[in-house]
Amino acid sequence: MGEFVQLSVAAGIGTLKLERPPMNALNIAIQEELRVAAAAFTADDAVRAVIVYGGEKVFAAGADIKEMADMSYVDMSARAGALSSAFDAVARIPKPVVAAITGYALGGGCELALACDWRVAAADAKLGQPEINLGIIPGAGGTQRLARLIGPARAKDLIMSGRFVGADEALAMGLVDKVVANAAEVYDAAVALVKPYLTGPAAALRAAKVAIDGGLEMDITSGLAWESQLFAALFATDDKREGMAAFVEKRKPNFTGR
Repeated sequence: MGEFVQLSVAAGIGTLKLERPPMNALNIAIQEELRVAAAAFTADDAVRAVIVYGGEKVFAAGADIKEMADMSYVDMSARAGALSSAFDAVARIPKPVVAAITGYALGGGCELALACDWRVAAADAKLGQPEINLGIIPGAGGTQRLARLIGPARAKDLIMSGRFVGADEALAMGLVDKVVANAAEVYDAAVALVKPYLTGPAAALRAAKVAIDGGLEMDITSGLAWESQLFAALFATDDKREGMAAFVEKRKPNFTGR
């Protein structure tokens, strides 16, 4: 699709593959291609789930430091919003999204993984937010998504120390959801994770994701009202009628995504 982000679709799974060797450094060009890729997969009804992948060697080792080194406050103040929103575009894909992590997922690479719903990692993968060692902090969602995922104390430990964590420690703290033996198995494990959703009720899956993600940004009263609106709206779908009919008739539902 782009110079650095390649898209493919097979059997309902859209793969967003980073292609900027050797380390998939996330420069401005790749950030903007991520935004376009997220929009394409959002709009494509043939895509029922998405895998974000960097290949068997590395997921993404971070931002392009050489590109940022000479940027001033004025430069970055003009760019920071677009950087954050590019990653947010991935987070807002209204379909199940899993990061397939090999090698390193550091800095911006870790933030990209955090923008996904789940993370599968190879046993030798390393994750972290080492921006503090550059005199900065994460700027593409790391301080916010990491704290919501693993809690503020653990997030402060990782962000303020800049240390890397291995896959087993990442699994124990909830930073990743599954660890597989080696990099060659990561993509297949990601496929296995999203496969159950491919024939599910697409509108309900979308509603579940936006209810949870949106609710985390609200107080409990607002979140409950948001949930109620999404819940009621699903009663207008064919899949709701099919799902309830199948339950009454004691058969497996045949969801169409409508």
